[in-house]
Parts: sequence; structure tokens; C-alpha cells
Amino acid sequence: MPPLILINPHAAGSRARKLKGPIQAWCDALPAQSERPQIVSPESIQDALMLISALPPRTRVVVVGGDGTLNQMLPALLQGDHEVGLVPCGSGNDCARAWGLNSMSWQQALAHALYAKSSAIDLGRIELDKNAIHYFHSSLAVGFDASVGHRALTGPKFLSGLPRYLLATFSELTNLKNWPLKVEVDGLLTHEGATLLASVLNTPTYGGGMPAVPHALINDGQLNLLVGGRFNRLQTLLMLPRLLIGKHLGHPRIQCHACSNVSIGTATLVPVAADGETLGFATHFQVTCLPKALQVVKF
Repeated sequence: MPPLILINPHAAGSRARKLKGPIQAWCDALPAQSERPQIVSPESIQDALMLISALPPRTRVVVVGGDGTLNQMLPALLQGDHEVGLVPCGSGNDCARAWGLNSMSWQQALAHALYAKSSAIDLGRIELDKNAIHYFHSSLAVGFDASVGHRALTGPKFLSGLPRYLLATFSELTNLKNWPLKVEVDGLLTHEGATLLASVLNTPTYGGGMPAVPHALINDGQLNLLVGGRFNRLQTLLMLPRLLIGKHLGHPRIQCHACSNVSIGTATLVPVAADGETLGFATHFQVTCLPKALQVVKF
């Protein structure tokens, strides 16, 4: 089966739609003996999932989009045991950073995604309220970060990357909340009480490049839990510059734990997001590392 190039026309504020013609022309210019990829641009996530589900196992699927696009494709990609390439075209692109692709042009990224070798990376599995299953390749956010991510998704289309997330962060400060969370890491209680955020990361950055866990690796067989305890508006504002340069981990109200399993519980509904995509609200989150679960074409 030739590779499938799947363009999300809605990624990056619909800017990815403009790549369909140039990508088709790039593929048409390939040498005659080259295997011609199939190019699709489904308008809905359901159509995209159906296309992927119909592929033979272990097909190479090149996703043209961002973190959210890849996140929404994960169930079908995992089910088919497909290889995954990426042409970064999103608002955050933290996956592209972790895969070493973020400085590439789309032409360079496309050639790499089609022809380079793949290797295995870890993923995270999320169970919400003991019934809904989701996956993430970059991050799970619970609390403040999830609220910021939701604001970023609905923010100005002329902004992307870190500026978009910073604007959303400042907007969220006006409605700052702390939630009463109980957090267990690999069966051990690590935090209980008022909590600004609890994020589980696979990649070093999230939120469009913020180095939340600078030492994180995507293929080490573990995830990294970042917990921020009680913070008020001023404390949160003062913490932001430290987060932007990766100097927040020494703060007394910040915890970071390498982990295989994380359990987060609360008596009140808390916002949750995976790879920047909102998952709504829940009261219980069970997160499990899936070591080497996905074959990807990273640099």
C-alpha cells in the first residue's frame, strides 16, 4: 500500500488547506519510478478516522496538521499499527519539536515523513471517570492548563504557537481557580489539596513551546507528572517567566515525578485536555504510559 498523506484542512486556523495544491504538485513531480502517495483532505474527523481504519495494517500515514490533528487520529493509527509521519502545521507543534521537525520546511518534513525510517515512541492512555478512553502523544492537562488550552483554541486566528498560549494564559488569570486534587503516582500519594494544575507530559514542551519538563524523553518508557499546588494570580504571573525558560522545577509548590501510572481524583468537575484538545470535565483521571506504542518518523 502506498503511503497516505492526510491533510487536515482545518489545522492552524485552516492554513493547512492551502498546502493541498502544493503538496499535490510536489508529489506529481516525483520521479516516475517513485511510489506515488495517496493524498486525502477529509473535512471531518470521522471521515479521516474511517479512511485510516480502511487501510491495510502498518501503512505509513503522513499527517499534515498539528498536535490536535495527530491526537484525534491516534485511536485509528494505533488500531491499524500504522507508521506515522508528520508535516507540522498547527498552532502548538510540541510534537514536531519533540520529533525534531519544527525547523523544517514543509517540503523537507514531507520528504522525511515519506522516506525516513521509523522508530517507536511512548504514548499516554487516559481513562476519564472510569469509562471514556483517550490517548495523548504530548501532554494531558488537568486544571489551569486545560482551561488555557481551551481559550487558545478559541483565540485569535492571526496568532499561533507560544504567543497564542500566552494570550490565553493572561485571559485565564482573570478567572483563576484552584481545585482540590488527590494525586497518586505509581500507587503512592504525592499530593493532596488545592491545586492549580496537574499535567502529565511525554514531550519536553507543551503550550506551543513552554519547556514544562525539559528533561522529558518520548521513548524512555515513562511519563512525567507536573503538579502545581495552590497559586494566586500574582504568584501565577510571577511563575510564568520561570516556566518560559524551564526554571520552575525548583519552586516549593511545584512537583515533578517520572511515572508509569498516575491517578488524579477530585470531588468537583475539573477541565481536562489532551494535546491541546479539550476533553470536557471529569472527576477522576487514570493515566498510563504505553511504552513504544507508536511507530513514528522522527528526526
